[in-house]
Amino acid sequence: MLKFMSFSSGSCGNCYLLLSCPEHGDPSGILIDAGVSVRRLKSRLLQFGLNTDCIGAVLVTHDHLDHIRNLGSYCKHLGKPVYATGKLQNALAVHSFTSSVITPYRNDLDEDSWNDICGFQVKYFEVPHDATQTVGFAIRAEGHYFVIMTDIGHMVKEALQYAGKADTVVIESNYDVDMLMGGSYTHELKMRICRGNGHLSNDECAGAIKLFYHKGLKNLFLCHLSENNNLPELACKSAYSALSELGVPEGSVSLRALPRQTPSPLIIL
Repeated sequence: MLKFMSFSSGSCGNCYLLLSCPEHGDPSGILIDAGVSVRRLKSRLLQFGLNTDCIGAVLVTHDHLDHIRNLGSYCKHLGKPVYATGKLQNALAVHSFTSSVITPYRNDLDEDSWNDICGFQVKYFEVPHDATQTVGFAIRAEGHYFVIMTDIGHMVKEALQYAGKADTVVIESNYDVDMLMGGSYTHELKMRICRGNGHLSNDECAGAIKLFYHKGLKNLFLCHLSENNNLPELACKSAYSALSELGVPEGSVSLRALPRQTPSPLIIL
């Protein structure tokens, strides 16, 4: 059985868990990003009778602080291997939050093949975002195909190809265009968000759903919603509309917006 949980999803911090729970034996999983504290991580796991022994490794999508703020602490206190692209690893090796601790835990992802990490098969793909490098992950385990892409300036063909095979997709739905443009952000920040290397809007997310939807899609999680420029109901309405336009039967896809600062349930995929 494969389970998924978001510890936090947004500019306040990003951290996700993909957990394999065999009928016999201990659960094992991988974390994606390190945007919440070790204390919060342990507290939430404890609520489900789990501890950090279930975490086998940490994957890193990119080097913005809301995704790596606690990675150094994870290295020091959890001692888990850290998997990222070579380019990202080089950036982490000189980053003030990770430079003093990352080297012993460094594991570079192979760019040309699937990587075997704690029983999960992991393949990364690049997406446009204004970090050193930003990637999404396709992950295979227990017959499931899981794709996560948390920060995307605009949708790209490779991301759509991976999502088009997945039964679970975690995709950014960051902002409502009207809320962003009518809000208090500076013009420069608005342009940074919406000009192709920032974040994906609700409308752009809906457009992507129309392109990657297939009958095998069972779970759709909207992530990294803006606190100031979006509402969960707006993001979900946009995604629901995309599914409706495709004629997808109501209820055949489980859709939810992941909370920004609070954990999600531990969801069976």
